[in-house]
Amino acid sequence: MEYGRLQKPHSGGDSSARSLTPDPVRAPNRSKLKISLLILTATLVVASAIAAALVVMFRNNASSGDGGEMLRIRRPSVALSKTCSLTRFPNLCVSSLLEFPGAASASERDLVHISVNLTLQKFGRALYSASDISNIQMDAHVRSAYQDCLELLDDSVYLLSRSLTSVSPGGVAGGSTQDVLTWLSAALTNHDTCMEGFGELKGYVKNQMFDRLKDLSGLVSNCLAIYSAAKRNDDFSGIPIQNRRKLLSPVKKHEHFPNWLSRRDRKLLDLPVTAIKADIVVSHDGNGTYKTISEAINKAPENSTRRFIIYVRAGRYEEDVLKVGRRKMNLMFVGDGRGITVISGGRSVQQNMTTFHTATFAATGAGFIARDITFVNWAGPDKHQAVALRIGADHAVIYRCNIIGYQDTLYTHSQRQFYRECAIYGTVDFIFGNAAVVFQNCTMHARKPLPFQKITITAQNRKDPNQNTGISIHACRIVAEPDLELAKDTYYTFLGRPWKLFSRTVYMLSYLGDHIHPRGWLEWNATFALDTLYYGEYMNYGPGGAVGQRVTWPGYHVINSTNEASKFTVAQFIYGSAWLPSTGVTFLAGLST
Repeated sequence: MEYGRLQKPHSGGDSSARSLTPDPVRAPNRSKLKISLLILTATLVVASAIAAALVVMFRNNASSGDGGEMLRIRRPSVALSKTCSLTRFPNLCVSSLLEFPGAASASERDLVHISVNLTLQKFGRALYSASDISNIQMDAHVRSAYQDCLELLDDSVYLLSRSLTSVSPGGVAGGSTQDVLTWLSAALTNHDTCMEGFGELKGYVKNQMFDRLKDLSGLVSNCLAIYSAAKRNDDFSGIPIQNRRKLLSPVKKHEHFPNWLSRRDRKLLDLPVTAIKADIVVSHDGNGTYKTISEAINKAPENSTRRFIIYVRAGRYEEDVLKVGRRKMNLMFVGDGRGITVISGGRSVQQNMTTFHTATFAATGAGFIARDITFVNWAGPDKHQAVALRIGADHAVIYRCNIIGYQDTLYTHSQRQFYRECAIYGTVDFIFGNAAVVFQNCTMHARKPLPFQKITITAQNRKDPNQNTGISIHACRIVAEPDLELAKDTYYTFLGRPWKLFSRTVYMLSYLGDHIHPRGWLEWNATFALDTLYYGEYMNYGPGGAVGQRVTWPGYHVINSTNEASKFTVAQFIYGSAWLPSTGVTFLAGLST
């Protein structure tokens, strides 16, 4: 399509002709140090996983009294065959598990953690192997895709390690059912993002990466299927909701908050900025701790278990790379107000980088919070994909923020996220990604796009039916900016289009302006995903809310049941670990309170 994410050609000609030669070139010292640390981390994780595998093997051999299992020709046991029959890639499941110590004689219960252990080892080895080609000469676009993959693989090793800790017998209880599904879903999304970065490229590095990362997607998918089957409940098909014990706990009305966050965090999100005692103050005029946000991020502690507050005073901050990495946990950014504290950037795919790389501000550290800040990517519609804010942090909260761009404005990449009283501006796919995300009391502003483009508010990319991801837009307003209002009969606006096979998006109790096309939703490409997606609308209102002329796809639903609609509320869709109340952000746990 003329404005599709993956189909659009990038400027700069054939990057493979300029850069993908296997001649070694010395990498920058900083990159070498980072890659060395990644290798060390992956090696330690894989060693731990192998040790766990040996324990399983010895335990199974001891219980069966058979020490010669490794010497016999392997055939899948009944338990292994039954377990693998539940997956989307059964042949890969059987062949991979038969190579794993102890799997051939393991019970169905043991195969849950064995499948995660196996996948963790494969990802660790893939990260180690991918790091081997860091010194290959690459042009800017290829280097961008390659660096994305290293970061995403490293994150996946961490997520799989947490999952293994949670599902292993006798292991430390590290997460609920919802947590594990979130981490496995994110690992699959990470791999998908890595591969997409090389989508339009050719040459040696792409071939090497595809070879070294082969089968990882299928292995994570199989983990999801095996774990989901073990934890299956009676929810209707395609909408897995987990951990009912916690999510049914009522929220006290006078608190006005979900149960996620600590009492201190709740207060922080309601306090006036003058009453907040920040750990670091960023100010252009030199009256703070630092003059730049990047300095503040660098000085923030790693793996913090307490809330660490960075106050960014009024001003426009435009810095090269602003990223809260995975180890920068529980950081809270507080501004002086949207339009007053502005974090700005102009990177786009036209500069020979991946969409993932274009973000003005990115956060992957768990527990990330931002309040009273504007994030903007000013690249413009003609630069195509240009992200203002990318979030891959679990338990992330964005409160009273403006997120401004054109195509691909807000990248809700992965894990669990909550947006309250935010304004998001854009044109094509301007809310996209594969997080489990709820928007409440937000406003989505459609802007005038390039000639002949159509406006699509969402592009959700759930690729596996067992991922617990999707976009829920609840009690929001969908409006047209003045430039579009004057041309709304020329430029059609749609609620979303399916980026991946199991795309899932719902609008509930929201105001839809008259710029919304009567069909409501747009195809990505012919009939792709129309019978596997889940698109729903529940009691929306306004001139664009009428459903009489909506699409008739098998996957489209006019939701009439409050029980079905409730599955996409905060309480059921992202509530799994009771993390929201501690942030202090007001929210609706159910359809209404």
